Amino acid sequence: MPAMSDKAFDLSGKRIWVAGHRGMVGGAVVRHLEKMGGCTVLTAGRDVVDLTRQAAVEDWMERHRPDAVVVAAARVGGIKANDTRPAEFIYENLAIETNIIHAAHRTGVAKLLFLGSSCIYPGDIAQPMREDALLTAPLEPTNQWYAIAKIAGIKMCQAYRRQYGCDYISAMPTNLYGPGDNFDLEASHVLPALLRKIHTAKTEGRQEVVIWGSGKPMREFMYVEDLADALVYLLQHYSGEDHVNVGVGSDVSIRELADIIAEVVGYQGRFVYDSTMPDGTPRKLMDSTRLSELGWRSRTPLREGVGKTYEWFLANGANLRLEVAHG
Repeated sequence: MPAMSDKAFDLSGKRIWVAGHRGMVGGAVVRHLEKMGGCTVLTAGRDVVDLTRQAAVEDWMERHRPDAVVVAAARVGGIKANDTRPAEFIYENLAIETNIIHAAHRTGVAKLLFLGSSCIYPGDIAQPMREDALLTAPLEPTNQWYAIAKIAGIKMCQAYRRQYGCDYISAMPTNLYGPGDNFDLEASHVLPALLRKIHTAKTEGRQEVVIWGSGKPMREFMYVEDLADALVYLLQHYSGEDHVNVGVGSDVSIRELADIIAEVVGYQGRFVYDSTMPDGTPRKLMDSTRLSELGWRSRTPLREGVGKTYEWFLANGANLRLEVAHG
């Protein structure tokens, strides 16, 4: 059973540092905390503090003394970025999490939430993926560098909890999308990549969109504003060594996803599936039973979330965001 805190961590009057506030997840957490009110949200861009530099992180935290920290900072990207730049992904993610977690201990941070990724799980395991599947089989080779760094972050939180009694917790979100997503076709994930491709096809009047793979793989998608709500809920109500999966509890095929995006965008052309390209894992679905037992469930249906994401995409001039989120 999940470990509910004996006493909720009251965020009222607290100074909360959201590391990685310029990324999709960090930005959503900042918006959620500001909307909730009652606390002070701290942010620091890369121009202020380089999170890969230990001395810089320790100095900033000594000066600002946050009561709680959300570690949403990371170098992130799609399969191609992970596979072609492994050194960047393992070094920067290890450095960022190590510096923040250790500095949090040194400066007496009362609560810390580390954000992982569903790619921490083995590439070939039973679905839905349970938390206890961690380290039970080999990782997916294409993103193992990022996964290993994230696993190290989970273990750091556990180690500092065991040795020093730190109230550090970890959450593992499913595939995310929403305002602030990365729509760069070379580095983005499947949903924003499809949204951009279908939008472009519509605006250019093209009657055909080529999609990699067979379209059969099943994927779970969570609207990032729901994730932010879940993370704040965990900050307030969860205290345990085990990480917590954060998902919606259902999945769709890539074909179904493409149809939903086409409906939202208003695209009436056809899709051609290039079966010569790899599908990846047949299915990725999180088992979020632990989170539901804590009293939280996702609220935004996929069609509604895609609609809100497309509105943001259009309102921001279809601008692309770099995949670096640690600033």
